[in-house]
Amino acid sequence: LTRAILAGATMQIRNMATNGGNILQRTRCPYFYDHATPCNKREPGTGCSALQGLNRTHAIFGASEACVAIHPSDMAVALSALDAEVAVLGAGGKTRNIPFSEFHRLPGENPEKDNTLAPGELITGIALPPPLFKKHVYYLKVRDRTSYAFALVSVAVALGIEDGTVKEARIAMGGVAHKPWRVTAAEELLTGKKFSPDLAREAADAGLEGAKVLEHNSYKVPLAKSAIVRALSKASAFI
Repeated sequence: LTRAILAGATMQIRNMATNGGNILQRTRCPYFYDHATPCNKREPGTGCSALQGLNRTHAIFGASEACVAIHPSDMAVALSALDAEVAVLGAGGKTRNIPFSEFHRLPGENPEKDNTLAPGELITGIALPPPLFKKHVYYLKVRDRTSYAFALVSVAVALGIEDGTVKEARIAMGGVAHKPWRVTAAEELLTGKKFSPDLAREAADAGLEGAKVLEHNSYKVPLAKSAIVRALSKASAFI
């Protein structure tokens, strides 16, 4: 989580930002900010310019014909891998905890809806589970330049390892979907097996099955595979 936070934005922005504001970020899709172009997220029903436009940075998982934008947060990717919960306070003082995997929405037919907060709800905190993974964690961010840039692909890994065997695995990716993307196929493949470089590559291949690329972002598939392998190798380095 620390690595993910430090990978985001600039020191000045981090010093001014809030955790709630970070996870409530909207997309960095250029068409969302260009009011001269159609954007279903900005103006529902107008169309998605990125589908046939410049889509180098857009989603390869969980997208729809209505929207192919990605979620930009680094911290949210780590929180997803750690199975965090978002504490909210609603009208009348009603409280609830939202599992992080359920906090952000996929675009579907309503890409203007980014999260599952109800009207009038306010984020009051983010809760982390007890630390189960100790030292076998890593966050890797791949971007166009080494600082002050959003992720092309990012990977958060948390492993529970005993005697070289992966007892539990959690992997989330950023830069690939409308929300932090849990790589459950890779998690399941890793669990119960002795960690090895070959196993890491198999997990990466499994994790990228089902990716749907656009005209300009097919590079994200091999990039994401390499990022998963590298992050897994870093996380397991203290076996």
